[in-house]
Amino acid sequence: MKLLLFLSRHASAFVILTAVVSFLFPSVFGWVRGNVSSLILGFIMLTMGLTLSTNDFKVLIHRPQDIGIGAVAQFTVMPFLAFGLTKIFGLDPYLAVGIILVGCCPGGVSSNIMSFLCKGDVAYSVGMTTVSTLLAPFMTPFLVWFLADTSINVDAVGMFLNILLVTILPVTLGCLLNYFVGKSENFKTLQTVMPGCSVIGLALIVGGVVSQVQPQLVSNGVALFFLVLAVVFLHNGIGYVLGYNVGRLFKFPLAKKKTLSIEVGMQNAGMATVLASAFFVVDGNADSVLCVLPCAISCAYHSISGTILAGVFAKWEE
Repeated sequence: MKLLLFLSRHASAFVILTAVVSFLFPSVFGWVRGNVSSLILGFIMLTMGLTLSTNDFKVLIHRPQDIGIGAVAQFTVMPFLAFGLTKIFGLDPYLAVGIILVGCCPGGVSSNIMSFLCKGDVAYSVGMTTVSTLLAPFMTPFLVWFLADTSINVDAVGMFLNILLVTILPVTLGCLLNYFVGKSENFKTLQTVMPGCSVIGLALIVGGVVSQVQPQLVSNGVALFFLVLAVVFLHNGIGYVLGYNVGRLFKFPLAKKKTLSIEVGMQNAGMATVLASAFFVVDGNADSVLCVLPCAISCAYHSISGTILAGVFAKWEE
């Protein structure tokens, strides 16, 4: 249990370490592919569901306008910003679809943790994550289909079904378990270790992706890595700024502006990674594997930037 609590506090370092090990020894994580990645992501979403209670859903009723503003920001700012950056940098179609996927997969349990650390509006954060999770099966496939290069086939229906199975189903199961056995002491103990378990799951997904793209990174040198890192850096950083300014536009209090900044800027890169591997990597097409690279880098980078921003926001208020 102490190990899991340690991992939840040092998620970024653990994910980066896993990525390095996977690059040096790709065979170690070679088994994290396809359905295995989907199952791991489903487990991560289950851990999110285990933390949701009926009180978390009441915020959707009591604050529908605020939640609506946040949801619109999530499904417009990051997808269209990703699309713009792919054009500015002239990215390869498969790299482009990777960063667009990241832009179209908002929220995730990490943003709730960062909102808590930055002394933001945690109830608002959970409400936004809940809504984005419910909308993702519909909005994510549509936006990817709308924004991706026409030369790449986008299976929107398949993505819808995949997201439904690996997000909505496990989150619902987690919520039901929380509702029926949430008062049990053993269940409360389980909830405390779930963040650490989700960190392990995220690290495995990143490790699997890095092992998959390792040959491409080796053959293209550091130039490819730094190109994608630059796009991820701008996408994430501008997202934080725009999210905060949406809050300013609607005259939100400071705590809510900080939360909106994090909710817009931080993406569910784990889901993007699984979708990229499942729907855009084509056997016999070496270039297609590039689509998972922006997703893998985003997994690690968003955790790092979110932690740093949460610390800055917390000090800002003081």
